[in-house]
Amino acid sequence: RLKATPNPILEKHYISSCKHPKQADIEALSKKSGCSARQVERWFRRRRNQDRPSLLKKFREASWRFTFYLIAFIAGMVVIADKPWFYDLRKVWEGYPIQTMLPSQYWYYMIELSFYWSLLFSIASDVKRKDFKEQVIHHVATIILISFSWCTNYIRAGTLVMALHDSSDYLLESAKMFNYAGWKNTCNNIFIVFAMVFIFTRLIILPFWILHCTIVYPLDHYPPFFGYYFFNLMMLILQSLHIFWAFLIIRMAQKFITGKVVEDERSDRDETDNSDEEDEKPVAAAGSATKNGPLTNGHPVLNNNHRKVE
Repeated sequence: RLKATPNPILEKHYISSCKHPKQADIEALSKKSGCSARQVERWFRRRRNQDRPSLLKKFREASWRFTFYLIAFIAGMVVIADKPWFYDLRKVWEGYPIQTMLPSQYWYYMIELSFYWSLLFSIASDVKRKDFKEQVIHHVATIILISFSWCTNYIRAGTLVMALHDSSDYLLESAKMFNYAGWKNTCNNIFIVFAMVFIFTRLIILPFWILHCTIVYPLDHYPPFFGYYFFNLMMLILQSLHIFWAFLIIRMAQKFITGKVVEDERSDRDETDNSDEEDEKPVAAAGSATKNGPLTNGHPVLNNNHRKVE
């Protein structure tokens, strides 16, 4: 990635005014800096590329999220797999609102809640993508759901929802890791598995089993109250986000099938710098740099997650 060498005049405009100057601005900056218009355009391209996250940063982010999601999914299955209400959803509400909370459920809740708070606090510094707003909404809705289900003793339903989400997230993060590392075939195979698990869990199990369990079954045990409506409203918001992300996943799967070049639907890509050597007068002596990795264009959804840098 070629770096834009220091230039106070251009840097001031980049920070305070605009990262994508118009032609009139380019000509004015050219006169102020003593550089040609072509050199100014090249400087801004390289400067924008510097602000975009490197593959190494993306790989690190995907790695720690993969670690957490995998551990969380295994822990969630340990917590709920031996419970009778895991196999019969009607038993989720037996004895409600007086239901015993086990220590394993307590720690499962605390760890999941802490994780999503950390995501919300760090989202501004994480790799940014085009679905930045959707990510914020998702994190806020998840935190509200976890906190509210804790306060209203929706513990059993809450553990089911959290485990369901973790079942596909670690697959996505592992696919990202192989994508950033350049293992395209491995990435593609893992992504296909992720897509199937995501669609099955988020578009079939969640709406037709879990939402049915939280909307219909409680009415057999107690009359609706504010918590009942609020919890299910948050669940519907999450479901709408799942539909949005499923659209991106399906669009990517179509590109796999048709053999089209798969590009990232969510991330910014580096701008090409096909500058000729005809401009001998540099903005400043530009140091040579290598590309950040074997892949400059990634897969849609693969590059979290997650959002546009500018």
